[in-house]
Amino acid sequence: PYGHTPTLTGQVIPLRIPYNIRAEVVADTLVRIIATQGGRAEVRHVRPGEAVDLRPVPAPEDPAPLGPDAARWALLHPAAHDRPRITADHLLQRESNPLFRVRYAHARARALGRNAGRLGFGAVPGDVADVAPLTRALGEYPHALTQAAAHRAPDRLARQLVAVADGLLAFQHTVLPLGDEKPSAAHRARLALAEAAGTVLAGGLSLLGISAPDYL
Repeated sequence: PYGHTPTLTGQVIPLRIPYNIRAEVVADTLVRIIATQGGRAEVRHVRPGEAVDLRPVPAPEDPAPLGPDAARWALLHPAAHDRPRITADHLLQRESNPLFRVRYAHARARALGRNAGRLGFGAVPGDVADVAPLTRALGEYPHALTQAAAHRAPDRLARQLVAVADGLLAFQHTVLPLGDEKPSAAHRARLALAEAAGTVLAGGLSLLGISAPDYL
């Protein structure tokens, strides 16, 4: 899969963590992220006073009332040294909510594919102009995944998904023909790029343990 590398092949990464929900979620996510780089993480809880490998700033309150997806995002999106915000903002379906933008962009990518099929055309990779932010964000995704594994920092993956989502949402309106316009090579190439972005968003969300609905 895109972004997977053999960087950590054969390495066993110990993750000694304290007993708190944020450390649990970060470690659980890192098990999957480290596996994408060929490594294997071993998680072990430690008692107070023992050495740890991960000690993210604990959540100020129980994130469970946010629901599983928003709770995980609230714990994973901030850097480990930042205190997570456990607020209802993570549930808002508006542009100010990064989690919503990421999941909405994935749903839009799926919708564009369905609508293109109804119009009788499919994706064909090709040159795509004026979408530098998206192509750059997609190109940086493998590095972000490698860095997330190397630095035990799933927030790097979360922020990269936001960049991919914002790039897709900025150009999605150009993917399908308008009015009586016929599908062209440019439309097919844009659709291929949108579908690639959707695949990256789905894969990244899965690594974070967050669902990626096709309809939102």
